[in-house]
This record gives sequence, structure tokens and C-alpha cells, in this order.
Amino acid sequence: MTKQILHITNGNALTDYLRELDFKDDILTWQEMLCEGPTIPAIASDEFFEIRSRFLKEYYDIEVDTNELKAELSKLDNVENYDEIHLWFEYDLFCHINLLGIINLLHQKEIDKPLYFICSGRVEGEKSLKGLGELTPEQLIDHYNNRVLLTNEDKELTITLWRTYCGKDHNILKPYIVTESSFKYMSNCLKAHLKRFPHQKSGLSVLEDNILRLVRDNEIKSKHHLLGYSLNYQGYYGFGDTQHRRLIEKLSIFFDEDEDSLKLNRKGHEALVRTYNFASEINNDMVYGGVERLGFQFSVEQNKLIKTVLHVD
Repeated sequence: MTKQILHITNGNALTDYLRELDFKDDILTWQEMLCEGPTIPAIASDEFFEIRSRFLKEYYDIEVDTNELKAELSKLDNVENYDEIHLWFEYDLFCHINLLGIINLLHQKEIDKPLYFICSGRVEGEKSLKGLGELTPEQLIDHYNNRVLLTNEDKELTITLWRTYCGKDHNILKPYIVTESSFKYMSNCLKAHLKRFPHQKSGLSVLEDNILRLVRDNEIKSKHHLLGYSLNYQGYYGFGDTQHRRLIEKLSIFFDEDEDSLKLNRKGHEALVRTYNFASEINNDMVYGGVERLGFQFSVEQNKLIKTVLHVD
């Protein structure tokens, strides 16, 4: 007897790709970006939808169709029809925090079905990390055939990580960097997350620092040109165009721009040599789960987040 499978994908592009490859099973497409903005543990609640809708409208001018979102998630209401659930998420922070959200949603709905994980990343013969949508059909099918059955310990880990992410102390995530699990990129993602907070000396996150280095080390013609570079050289973050555009605009204080070039100004060079802490001037007031970004800074010396000290002149 053929097993009935529900696939949960990381977005429309992958859902369309699976359909092109003749996947006939039901597919639930996850459209959120839980790596940014406030979250609460109760992911299935009306309060959660309201919090997320307000955030996406305020920060990205995205109007969330709550009815459409709930209709998509309603595929979980008849989960007794499925024998297994297959989770398609990539190696990066963007996908991994969405993955935490999805597994916690299943847990909160008391859905106890075998969960299989299909994750892209390092591919034999390839130099760079690959997203699922970047794989050839043969590579994607190979990933699917080698899907990983998540253990109870894996599920418990995601529940702990989600609650911690929604909480007020993200240093609690640190011990889990060395926790073994079926999520082989989780360690990289947790490290990347902690380094999203302002560096104690420069006030720049690793990603912001990287964008300034791209401008310094390359012939960048415009912000749009820089966008392409920053998307391609972002390591384990996996952020999309909209997120990078916001970052680049926040960093505009470090650029001199004319018709055909974008270069670092004096302030940009000072930021890279960490002469001053520019966190308040950049004012990247993003919230990560339960924590306000500007409330903490990352100390390289202590390898942890420390509370921001406000200096009053």
C-alpha cells in the first residue's frame, strides 16, 4: 500500500520545482521569515498571527493575507490522512528558524507522525553551499532518497531552541552549538545568529561588516550591484532580497555614491577598523524572537552576548 505523505516546503519556488518533478503528494508551503521580528512560543495562536502581521507591515510593508495563510496551514487539520511528513528546508539560518517554527507547530497541534528531513548544503563536487532550488533534478532526488528520520531527541531539541529563541536570553542557545543532532547545519546557524548582534567594538553585525568589506574590496557600481554581491556572499544567513535591501539602506551612512560607483567613506573605513561603535547610528532596531537586537552586543573576547551599556554624555 502506498504511503500518504505531506511535504512541507520552504517556499513557492521549491513547491513548484517538486511539482515539475512529478511529486503528486500534498504540499504545504511555508511562507514565513521567523528569523526576523518578534515571535512567541504559541505559533498556532491568533496572537502569533497578529504579532507577525504587524511586524511584516511595519518593517517590510508586506500585507499578510491571514486567511490565505490559515488556509494553507489547515492542511494540518486532517493529518490523520498522512503516514509521514517530509520537511524540506535548507542549510541556512533563515530556513532553520522556520524549521524550528514548523516542528513546534506540529508539536503544539499534537501531531505525532514520522518526520523526515531533507536539507541541502554541501554537495559532492560543488565548491559552494547549495539551496534546494539550486540542485539539479538528479541531485534533488538523491537528497530525497537520503532523507533523515528525525528522532525524539531531535524534536525535543527543536522545542527547546524555539522556546529559547522566543525568550529573553539568547546566550542560552550557546550550549546547543555543540549538541549532536540530525540537523548537521544547526551549529553553524546558531553561531551565525549570535553574530547578528552588534559587535562590541564596531557596532556592526558580521553581515553588516561583510557588506562594508564587499564595498571596500570590489568595484561596486550601485546599491543594486551591491545587493547581488551581498546575496551571494552571506554564508549561513540565507536572507532574501528584501532583507538585504533594508540592511544596505541602514548602512548608507558608510557609503559615497555617484552615478557609476559606490565607495566607502571615511566613516565606513572607521567602522571596519572598529574605531567607534556605530550601533546607535545605524539604528538597526530589528527584533529576533524575544530579544531586541540593540539591547545586546556580541563580545568576541567573552564569546557571548552582553547587555548594551548606554553611554550618557
